[in-house]
Amino acid sequence: MQVKEIMTPQVELIRPEATLQEAAKKMQERKIGVLPVCDGDRVVGMLSDKDVNIRTVGDDPTQTKVQDAMLSDVVYCFEDTEVEEAAKLMQEKQLRRLVVLNREKRLAGIVSLADLAGRYK
Repeated sequence: MQVKEIMTPQVELIRPEATLQEAAKKMQERKIGVLPVCDGDRVVGMLSDKDVNIRTVGDDPTQTKVQDAMLSDVVYCFEDTEVEEAAKLMQEKQLRRLVVLNREKRLAGIVSLADLAGRYK
């Protein structure tokens, strides 16, 4: 089975120049804990609720940009990756969510531990 068969294809995004306040609002409204940061259709980073919380303690969330708080070293897999391979990568990197790209390296979706758990029911 390939990742594209279990991933969530509709992913909420945020731009690098958005503020942390905008990101936090999106996360709260959608009840999500992570946002891929995209410049156009290219993933340039990941922003988690933890990143937002840590940065907003000492910085103004209405002024601090997502690009200043995001993780730019994005771990990803391709949509045609086998589920077992993606699960192994998530385990090795201690990830709860993994960005899924198409072969043109554009965002295709996201796969979570919950998606993997549903696979093994």
